[in-house]
Amino acid sequence: MVKGTQAEEVIDILMKIPKKEREKVKEVTLDMAPNMAKIITRSFPNAIRVTDRFHVQQLAYDAVQELRIKYRWEAIEEENQQILEAKQQNKAYHPEELPNGDTPKQLLARSRYLLFKSSSQWTLSQARRAEILFDKYPLLKTAYDLARKLGFIFEKTTDKGIAFTRLARWYDEVEKAGIETFQTVARSIQAHYLTILNFFNNRSTNAAAESFNAKIKAFRAVSRGVRDIKFFLYRLTKIYA
Repeated sequence: MVKGTQAEEVIDILMKIPKKEREKVKEVTLDMAPNMAKIITRSFPNAIRVTDRFHVQQLAYDAVQELRIKYRWEAIEEENQQILEAKQQNKAYHPEELPNGDTPKQLLARSRYLLFKSSSQWTLSQARRAEILFDKYPLLKTAYDLARKLGFIFEKTTDKGIAFTRLARWYDEVEKAGIETFQTVARSIQAHYLTILNFFNNRSTNAAAESFNAKIKAFRAVSRGVRDIKFFLYRLTKIYA
């Protein structure tokens, strides 16, 4: 375990591993951070770098959420203006009520989690909410569909050449959609497409490491922070080792 992510510090630690052993490493999964790429290139010269699929997909889901949040702020501001106008006219304010009973700002707030899921995993209330959401905000449906299509490429494609073609088609769809956040995602994918495509060699991910990291963070949160690091690590080994 190495403290921090400073490239030179991590490289110094990894260089203590005998070169012969480091040269045996054939593949490493990582995120899109440049310091991670530097660490792997310097420390494991024979390793193929694989950009983890979940980091790529997370970018797309973040883009969907950013659009949802943008619409939510607009809905909040519109409601504020309507309240102000009602006061000025000495009228009672009645917010717009959608078919499922939500107001627009409630609809957008309560749609957060369903946008992370496949439509097949929605509950009946989520499916109804999604129907209203996409009818009222069609660009949000386009964004959701783009995120799901990107996930489909990683989930269903096994051939690297086919994956390259599908990613190119997805990129074209992003260009046509004209959603700024997704154009940023597409440019990130384009900048790392070689290491992203390496995923389709062996379908390697660092999901296990990410899951363990999440457990550590949850354990730290339950403990309300860490004062004695050595004892904290001792407890981790007893629980998870």
